[in-house]
Amino acid sequence: DTLEANTKYFREKITAAGFDIKPGTHPIVPIMLYDAVVSQKMAEKLLGSGIYVIGFYYPVVPKGQARIRVQISAGHQQEHLDQAIAAFIAVGKELGVIQ
Repeated sequence: DTLEANTKYFREKITAAGFDIKPGTHPIVPIMLYDAVVSQKMAEKLLGSGIYVIGFYYPVVPKGQARIRVQISAGHQQEHLDQAIAAFIAVGKELGVIQ
């Protein structure tokens, strides 16, 4: 139940922030960036903010489908999710991914 609630919360908040995510209810949340360089820069900047995520790009995913992969867990507290969402928003704005 906690995993489901955490996943729903993160997906709703990250979408409301303006990010494009693959639809679904799975706790692995692909945040679509479409550009390999942007996915690498974003993952690096998020790590600098204390958020460990992985950027995936060709050949792991099809060309033009680069993304950041976020893994939600039942061990996350809402404050952890809020910290990650805030970091995504800050870095997303810095890199021009969202407005």
